[in-house]
Parts: sequence; C-alpha cells; structure tokens
Amino acid sequence: MNSQKSEYNPYDNFLEVVDTAAGKLGLDKNEYITITYPERELQVAVPVHMDDGSIRVFKGYRVQHSSGRGPSKGGIRFHPNVNIDEVKALAAWMTFKCAVVNIPYGGAKGGVEVDPSELSRGEMERLTRRYTAAILPLIGPERDIPAPDVNTNAEVMGWIMDTYSMFKGYSVPGVVTGKPIDIGGSLGRNEATGRGVSIVAMEAFKYLGIDSPSLRIAVQGMGNVGGTTARLLSEAGYKIVGVSDVSGGYYKADGLDIRDLEAYIANSSSHSLEGYSAEGVEKIDNDGLLCCDCDVLIPCALENQITADNADRIQAKLIVEGANGPTSVEADEILTKRNIAVIPDILANAGGVVVSYFEWVQNTQNLTWDEDNVNSTLRKIMVDSFGEVQNIHDTDGVTFRVAAYILGLKRLSMATRIRGIFP
Repeated sequence: MNSQKSEYNPYDNFLEVVDTAAGKLGLDKNEYITITYPERELQVAVPVHMDDGSIRVFKGYRVQHSSGRGPSKGGIRFHPNVNIDEVKALAAWMTFKCAVVNIPYGGAKGGVEVDPSELSRGEMERLTRRYTAAILPLIGPERDIPAPDVNTNAEVMGWIMDTYSMFKGYSVPGVVTGKPIDIGGSLGRNEATGRGVSIVAMEAFKYLGIDSPSLRIAVQGMGNVGGTTARLLSEAGYKIVGVSDVSGGYYKADGLDIRDLEAYIANSSSHSLEGYSAEGVEKIDNDGLLCCDCDVLIPCALENQITADNADRIQAKLIVEGANGPTSVEADEILTKRNIAVIPDILANAGGVVVSYFEWVQNTQNLTWDEDNVNSTLRKIMVDSFGEVQNIHDTDGVTFRVAAYILGLKRLSMATRIRGIFP
C-alpha cells in the first residue's frame, strides 16, 4: 500500500476524469485543453525564526489553476506531506467545484510543508505571515482569495488578512475568507463544508430510496468537516455507527453518541479521539472504519484513502466524498462495477466555497448577512446543484462523478469560448 501511495499523482487522477467527461460531451481537445494546465505555479522558501533561536526554512506553494470564471479561490493547508502535485490537483478540483455550484470563481490552492503540531503558536504566526509575504504578488480580493484548509483555521486567516493589509496600508478583509467574525468573517462559514456535505448526503438518500432513520453511517475524520457532518446527520435522526481521526477509529453498531465524542475531542489535550472509551464502543483502525459494516461511508480526511487495495472490501452502498480526492481512479472503477454510488467531492464538499463566496460578497459590499440567510441560501445552491448533476447522471447514464465533471466542463469551456485566447 505504501509503494502505491508514493506513486499516486492526484493531478493525473484529475486529468483522467476530465478526459472522460470531455469525451462524453464530445468536446474537441482545443475546447478544454487550457483547463488541463494550471495558469500559475509558485514555489517559495519560507524562513522562520524558531523559539530556540534557530532558523528553519519551509517549502511553500500557491497554485492558481483558473481565472476563467472569476478570481481564483482556494484554501491553504499546513501539512508535512504537502507537495506541488497535491496542490495542483486541489487547485484544479476547486476550479470544477466552483463551476459545479455555479459561483463566479476559478480554482487555487496553497500549502506549506510543515507539521503544525511541532510549532508553538508564535512559530505558527511567524510562518503564516512570512508565507503570506512570499505569495503576496499573487493574492488579492480581485485576484486570488485564500481560505482555511487542513491544519489552518480562522486565526490563521486573520494573520493573513492582517499581513496583506499592512502591506497595502489599509484594511482589506476580502483578501481571505474563513476569518474570525469580528474582522469580517461570515456567520455559518465554520460549519459550511460539513453542512453542505450533510445536505447533499440527504439528497442522495432520497434519490436512492434509502432515506430511513435506520440508515447506518460511518464518517472518516472528526475535524471541522467530518465532525460537523456527523453531528448534523445525527441531529437529523440518522445513526452514526463509526468515526475516526488520525489517532484511530471507533465503531458501535447501534450508534455512537456524537455529542459525547465532540466533547471528548474538545477537552482532550491532543484534541483527538485518542483514548476515547464508552460502553459498547469498539476500537478500530482507519482501514476498519473505511470497510466497516455500514450503509453510507463519508470520507472527510485526506485524499487517496479509498484505493484499489480496499475498494473491493467496502461494505457501504453509498459514498459521499467530504474530503478532496479521497478516491483513486482505480478504486472508482471497482466501486462502479460493484454498483456503489459515489457522490464526488466537487459537488459534496462545495459548501465551504459557497459560503466563502457569501463572505467575500459581504466584505466587498460592506454588508452583513444573518446566519439563517447564509444557511438557507447555501441549502438552495447545494440542492439545486445536486439536482443538475443527478439529471446528467440519469440522462447520460454516467456516474455521479462524471456527471459533475460534465456539468463543470460545460461551464468552463463556455467561458473559454466566450473570452477567447489572448492575444
């Protein structure tokens, strides 16, 4: 498994699905070739004064995949496995994600190769500010708008916004989204991705005719996305039988107490599930979670989790991708042959970028929306987008993933056709 993961290239995954969707649409290569190349790739060195007096240099990236439909948009992740191929793929998926839900953005992504658990808060702030300074020529509210991703949060976005504003000489809240509410963040943004996943999941339950309180759901990842998804689905009356994070997983056939799990994580020194125990709860590993006895699997961790090594052992009949790129192309083929429906990431987890768009609109127009408005508008967009993808799925007889890419590619190729190629 390790050798396969080291050879895995998520950007190649992206290109393969795009070619499939283009073939279904009957597009000539000239009509979509620009979408197969990122517009800009920036690699930067990020020197940081450490608390012990030493200087460490971290490797950072920012990739702008497309600006054909509007400013580039995408998160920033701090993780030891960040690399250029991953960032390119995440930026490309963002382009399609924005097109699928029809918001006027293109895709971007950024990252720093670092383990944040090894940094103090001061080191984290200095790293963030120096990285911001390094990518400053690329970002801006009309050019490229970062947001939180793996191991970054509202506080980190506040540091980025402040750093950018200091260089400009005035406050620019619209340079990032996912900020603290007190400096221009949007109500509902923190839960937006998980809320979007839960909305799409429930639409899929209804479409597939499996909507029932007895539905058994497993969620990989108990961070912001997975934790919110598990809680909202639990509150909606569904049974969450399995959850996991980096420390391992837990399974209970008659349903876990999600509120108790969230409280444990919040009060744990590691802010993880490590050491959790409750009556009737079985400890499992990550593979055990992915292949557990459940009806619905919702991966909300990192990419490349469902592979050719485990796809034939997955027991769920529906997979809803809360993470970006959790399923390899090879695994997708196996799941399709086994009649396991997969709701793709570019639809399922688009709630975060939708509400990021709402935040950016509020910042640029000096407005504030109440949370009910944010959540109701998010619901409408996610339900409508699921309906559009479902219609292509039914009409063209393709998987939900190919249907979503067809929808996105239609909008992206149209934008290219209208704008033309400069000069």
